[in-house]
Amino acid sequence: MEKERKRIGILFNFSPSWMGGVVYVMNIIKALDHLESEDKPVIFLFYNPNLERFVDEIDYPFLNRIPRQYPSVYKTFLQSFAKGKNMFVHDLIVDYALDAVFPLHDYPVKSKLDAKIVSWYADLQHKYYPEFFTRIKRIERDLRIRLILRNAKDLVVSSQAVKDDFHAFFKVPKKLNIHIYHFVSIIDEFPSGDFEPIRKQYNLPEDYFMISNQFHKHKNHKVAFQAIADLQKEGMKKNLVLTGKLPEDDDSDYVAELKKILADNDLQDRIFFLGVLPRDVQLAIMKNATAIVQPSLFEGWSTVIEDAKSLQVAVIASDLKVNREQLGPTGTYFEPHNAIHLAELMEMAQKPEGNLYEDYKVRVKKAAYELFAVFN
Repeated sequence: MEKERKRIGILFNFSPSWMGGVVYVMNIIKALDHLESEDKPVIFLFYNPNLERFVDEIDYPFLNRIPRQYPSVYKTFLQSFAKGKNMFVHDLIVDYALDAVFPLHDYPVKSKLDAKIVSWYADLQHKYYPEFFTRIKRIERDLRIRLILRNAKDLVVSSQAVKDDFHAFFKVPKKLNIHIYHFVSIIDEFPSGDFEPIRKQYNLPEDYFMISNQFHKHKNHKVAFQAIADLQKEGMKKNLVLTGKLPEDDDSDYVAELKKILADNDLQDRIFFLGVLPRDVQLAIMKNATAIVQPSLFEGWSTVIEDAKSLQVAVIASDLKVNREQLGPTGTYFEPHNAIHLAELMEMAQKPEGNLYEDYKVRVKKAAYELFAVFN
């Protein structure tokens, strides 16, 4: 007799522009598909309609797609305080007989339901780089965190580094279970076949490095631009391919700074802006790079590094605690403001022979059971 499957509600309500959150939720479902058949839960995906194009990409055998107009955060907080129920998820749990809900940011009050409500917080970047956030946003983030710590029983974070940050900046109650789930990049179809048509379509050079980040200041493209400029001054022509959407704000000081480095050092033929690409094209270009450069000043757990590990591509990363946790001895590291050091590493970099990282299927299955254990 088949055992009864767990019923897990997944909340999918991010801005489409925050690809980190979008990819995180999509990969949660895809990871669970790597469980043994008898362990796979029934998933109820409550998605904001503006994310429908991403939902359509998910193929999971026990998936219920449920469009939902998410209510106002402020209004739902007030309702939760007034009724003594977490109105963000209370009715969903009751109406769909859920055993668990994940990932939840908002925990205004304790829940009296039996379902396991699992909170999630990506990172505490605002504690390290408050200048990247408005004062209101910093207050909002701190309030959310303090309510999670007060009212939640389970919290998922992406790394030991983030867990350590929670203990460093907040008083974490003993009753709170902090689970570390090391996110793994799920690749539906690995790049194969001839790369030349893609190379010609995007006018790419034979050899190149790649950065695949959004253009936020903390992503620190600047150090890579300076490294390419330093190499060119020494007569070494290295190429850098960039994906991601440039900010639409023409007054962005950060983008202006990048453009100035580009113009002052005549790098127009060395740095390639490709914008937002289809996932299969992005992965093919990544797979054929000499190495991925991840120069970020702060990460909770890098999706780009996970992509590189799944594709067996070398990574040159900023020397952050979380990057070392993620890559270990397989990574090459530089001080994130030291363009000269990065240039030296790029000069010496070569494509690896054989596999750098643990087998993809082994990694994904381990991650699936690591995640599933949170709900048990």
